[in-house]
Amino acid sequence: MLLTSIAEIARGPLVLEPADRRAEQETNTWWLGMAEADRALSAAAVVDAFERSADAIGARIRATGFRGAATFYVWHDPQAGQLRCSTGSVAADALPFRAAHGVCDDLGPVVEAFLADGAPG
Repeated sequence: MLLTSIAEIARGPLVLEPADRRAEQETNTWWLGMAEADRALSAAAVVDAFERSADAIGARIRATGFRGAATFYVWHDPQAGQLRCSTGSVAADALPFRAAHGVCDDLGPVVEAFLADGAPG
């Protein structure tokens, strides 16, 4: 189920509107939980699914002619027990988090933490 949900992100609604970041966040943000069957997934399979979706979103953005910065990003929300992802018209160093966060190029540890969460939420 998780891999199917990640694939759907690539085909889902997408808004890039630098003047209306709220609309971007509301439209482009996805919350992904884990079904019992997903516990058997490898982190590599989940990372690969996200990379395929990110590539497809990038192609969609290029096809629109959008010329500004655009970033697809993924994070683990341990309080909610979810992986979350979004696309925004911002550079990676300007992501819309209010709390302290780190930017990394390796999604593996983020996904591993999510998959290892024995008591999400």
